[in-house]
Amino acid sequence: MQALEGLRVVDMATVLAGPAAGKYLADFGADVIKIEAPEGDGTRRMGWMPPDGGDAYMWQIVGRGKRSVVADLKTEDGLALLLRLVDDADVLIENFRPGTMERLGLDPTELLKRNPRLVILRVSGFGQTGPYRSRPGFASIAEAMSGFASLSGEPDGAPLLPPIALTDEVTGIVGAFSIMVALRHRDATGAGQVVDVNLLESILQMMGPLPAAFAGLGYEQPRMGSGIPYSVPRGTYQCADGEWIAISASAESVATRVLELLGVSDDPRFSSFAGRSEHRVELDALMSDWVARRSCDEALAEFDAAHAAAARVYSIGDVVTDPHVRERGVLIEVDGVLMTGPVARLYRTPGEVRSAGPALGADTEDVKGALAETPGWPSRPS
Repeated sequence: MQALEGLRVVDMATVLAGPAAGKYLADFGADVIKIEAPEGDGTRRMGWMPPDGGDAYMWQIVGRGKRSVVADLKTEDGLALLLRLVDDADVLIENFRPGTMERLGLDPTELLKRNPRLVILRVSGFGQTGPYRSRPGFASIAEAMSGFASLSGEPDGAPLLPPIALTDEVTGIVGAFSIMVALRHRDATGAGQVVDVNLLESILQMMGPLPAAFAGLGYEQPRMGSGIPYSVPRGTYQCADGEWIAISASAESVATRVLELLGVSDDPRFSSFAGRSEHRVELDALMSDWVARRSCDEALAEFDAAHAAAARVYSIGDVVTDPHVRERGVLIEVDGVLMTGPVARLYRTPGEVRSAGPALGADTEDVKGALAETPGWPSRPS
């Protein structure tokens, strides 16, 4: 038995954070019914397509473990089908622009009257309130407005956006976590509720003490490449053979061992976090020179012998073939698609990816038939 077996989720969200939240629930046993417009979810056509045809890899992953039901919410029949599903659901996930649900006749207040135990996750760019509530919400906009992009890049270069859907994925995890918190309260009190999660606040959580440093000290962190103000050395360094390694000395004990490798453990300039930060340029130069005189294997062997933290900078191809990744089963093949497994390992009730994203409308007739035959929820898939 999986931890979320018996949990009933209606996922009517589209690209990308909302469906990601549903994916995490499905991985741990929830029955997630994905509501799609007749043309199908946009992720079916997003990015890389399998060589033999079919839906995009993005859909195969974000739709994994779900059932696909086609419902045109602009029609009475489509709206009625959604409402019937919501009446007996535990969770509803949506990520329309604020106000759209109300215009569709799906006001969360009314949905909670129909099903008081319902948890409604609302994912948006900026939240359900505030002056920006109606703005289009995309991860790149949140990354720009959170201060994240201003920190990314080389000191003399342009601010950079992440080259992956970082904020969407982070917000998906935040959404799944928030659902479970709300369900905990629901199970204790019987009362469902609306959960307001947005892209901007999710990525802003990743900024740590930077808002406090600005408010208390007037500090604005500059772009530092791979560096961090309070941890030196920390970054990527090129070896004699052209390979790159990443090094971190974020713990005092590790920093001490790195300084011993460099032969400067008795240098008073580097005896504390503050000193190393003050003399960042000098220490980084020493680190760069040390690495540049060794091959990647040699540098990593010395770091390993010193119990200090360093790693080869991997390409995705390196990740796929790494022996630790393989032995742990970090990447799994599901229906011919390689993807990450469940995000956490529960030893008593482990997660399982039951299937890749289904074909458009694959479960529409089964779900409709079950609704027609019984007054309760459609039967769980076998």
